[in-house]
Amino acid sequence: MRRLLAILTPMLMVAHWASAQPPPPMPYPGVPAPRYEPVPPPPGSRYVWEPGHWHWNGAAYAWIPGRYVVRHPHYAHYVPGHWRWAPRRGAWVWKPAHWQ
Repeated sequence: MRRLLAILTPMLMVAHWASAQPPPPMPYPGVPAPRYEPVPPPPGSRYVWEPGHWHWNGAAYAWIPGRYVVRHPHYAHYVPGHWRWAPRRGAWVWKPAHWQ
């Protein structure tokens, strides 16, 4: 009896611990197609247009409108923010806009 109890106790502890874990998060849906935005004239030569994009707010996608940003003086190329599929995470991830 003691031997059976010694074998079952760790198994029951593991079973209890495994059942106490929260369920994995549900993957959110794919990113909608970008919206068309007319690009207004720039306010000056130092500005670059950052297109609008979809932002996941935890429950749904919300559209963030495009805007002009000041050109960074030490980098030559502006890379707009974009959604990218991350296979290891099994989800879309947002890569923010940046200068290279």
